[in-house]
Amino acid sequence: MNPTFEELKLYTESVLTAVGVGAEAAAETADVLVTTDAMGVFTHGTKLLSGYVRKLQGGGYRSDVSPLIERQGPGWAVVDGQSALGQVGSQFCIDLAMEKAADVGVAYVGLRNTGHIGAAGYYTQKAARQGFITMVTGNDMPSVAAPGSKGPVLGSNPIAYGAPVPGQNPINLDIATAAVAGGKVYAAHQRGEQIPDSWLIDRDGKPTSDGSLYPANASLAPMAGHKGYGFGLWCEILSGALPGGHMTWDIGSWMFDPTDQPSYHNAGFMVIDTKVIADADGYATRMHKLIEEIHAVETAEGVEQVILPGEREWASVAQSLKTGIDLPADVRAKLAETLELVENQPAWLQQ
Repeated sequence: MNPTFEELKLYTESVLTAVGVGAEAAAETADVLVTTDAMGVFTHGTKLLSGYVRKLQGGGYRSDVSPLIERQGPGWAVVDGQSALGQVGSQFCIDLAMEKAADVGVAYVGLRNTGHIGAAGYYTQKAARQGFITMVTGNDMPSVAAPGSKGPVLGSNPIAYGAPVPGQNPINLDIATAAVAGGKVYAAHQRGEQIPDSWLIDRDGKPTSDGSLYPANASLAPMAGHKGYGFGLWCEILSGALPGGHMTWDIGSWMFDPTDQPSYHNAGFMVIDTKVIADADGYATRMHKLIEEIHAVETAEGVEQVILPGEREWASVAQSLKTGIDLPADVRAKLAETLELVENQPAWLQQ
């Protein structure tokens, strides 16, 4: 049985409130996680919930605080997440960035000292749907090799962007600057699947297809070699160096560190208000023309149409809203770890 979007969201909220998260923060976090599942990005959806719960129960993540603006100007701000859930801090920051950009056109908000933020692409699509071209970056403890290194140098730092398309779903890209997100290595290994040898670099600096080596004895390969390394460094600068957050090895692991320790994650949010900078009709015309041109290009054999970033995810959302969210077995297993926190077990999660 597949849960509906609302069923999964209500369950996620109930788990979070059971461990002390306030109703508003629980709803904000649940919307990020469940929307991510509906988009088909199961590595960053409700599969993370049990890990967040353990961190909240241990005190490393706090449920009794709210994001705090440390300093700000008309088009920028630095926010202390106070070790609350990363989704709470990120929702606060993207809303703040949009508010500022609506006044001055462009805004940057840096979020430091927060929890794991989940899918960066959730925040870019949220802002894009409100007319903002958006970029979100994050940083993490090192797990990704640099060209020529034998060990990790940077985190699998995410970078996402969203662009509004009037009358349509936004263009939305969300990628790790590693060859693949670490969660995909874990998921493949848990399912007993062999991974491509382009995903990991062993301790000798050589490619490996042994997923069991990660993370203790292997690093993620950087996306597209030196190009991914460069973008990972860009994320580190915008997310950590600029707002004054922790960087590289000073960031903790929200999955493997003791649950009473903060993870000190950070993120950067940059937004451009198209309604301030561009003529509305002209912008819409140009975006539609661009999309039509891409959709109309001649395709290779077996390919129906070239698609834009986000189109696969919006198709998944539409299907999820129609037939429920088809949660993989590994996600259901992780959700089952939280059943003891709710009074009424949902039928769709019963084994």
